[in-house]
Amino acid sequence: MRKILIAAIATTFAIGFGFAAQAQNFPTKPVTLIVPWPAGGGTDISMRALAEAAQKHLGQPVIIENKPGASGTVGPAQMAATAKPDGYTLAQIPITVFRLPFIQSVTFDPAKDFTYVIGLTGYTFGVVVKNDAPWKTFTELLDDAKANPGKIKYGTPGAGTTLHITMEQIAKEKGIKWTQVPFKGQAETNAAVLGGHVHAVADSTGWAALVNAGELRLLTTWGAGRSKNWPQVPTLKESGINIVSSSPFGLAGPKGMDPKVVKVLHDAFKKALDEPTYRDALLKLDQEVSYLSTEDYVKYAAKTIEQEKLIAQELGLKTN
Repeated sequence: MRKILIAAIATTFAIGFGFAAQAQNFPTKPVTLIVPWPAGGGTDISMRALAEAAQKHLGQPVIIENKPGASGTVGPAQMAATAKPDGYTLAQIPITVFRLPFIQSVTFDPAKDFTYVIGLTGYTFGVVVKNDAPWKTFTELLDDAKANPGKIKYGTPGAGTTLHITMEQIAKEKGIKWTQVPFKGQAETNAAVLGGHVHAVADSTGWAALVNAGELRLLTTWGAGRSKNWPQVPTLKESGINIVSSSPFGLAGPKGMDPKVVKVLHDAFKKALDEPTYRDALLKLDQEVSYLSTEDYVKYAAKTIEQEKLIAQELGLKTN
């Protein structure tokens, strides 16, 4: 029994020493960063720029893996269920990770199944219509929706996303009814509005090139103030709607990550936020850095989970 006890202690010590050594040497191979949206959209563009900037400071490549679906939650859910907590798999965490558990059945618990690493930025959201659409302002679109309940169809990158939630909050505040048409990402939403399959699209700035080229018309943005890239476009508040929406996001890994590994990742991505290539990418997307330390991001996650629970209840979004 004494020999068995000694052997067990030795094994435990060896395992602990192995994890400590692994953390001390981390990383020794490429890190995978899951982007839970299709390639080519605004999030994908910014995450690729971030990955390129971060790998300078990690000393290893950061490989982007697109895993879209379920309003940006498929990738994080798969990571939580299958990835080892060794720091070599991370995911972008959209706000839907905090929200969807209060709308439908999911396989993850946002309060328990992730190790939150760093808060990064938020989006510039807006509503666009085709350039030959009859609505010159967002107020005109609202008036049409008010006069014709259910007529206006708007596209979003998925049910339960901030775009969907905010459009329904607008509808509730203004006493209107319109119809959401969910898509997987911006390539689909842009094609839908250009093809006349929906009247409008509520999405982040993946529509920027089309707006700048005159193919789409930007009716409103959802920030606290007018955007830097489209200062002529009024905010929701200027249209009489008391809503500000930017959907901050960050990075997380699976639960149980070593704090030393988390610190290495945090520090590398924090330095990446100041890299000119990443700042340039954000500027084109009309996004700004909104950094949160690991500790603050954990607090933000806890607070947001509670807020999203209340919003889902208020809007009656629970489906089962």
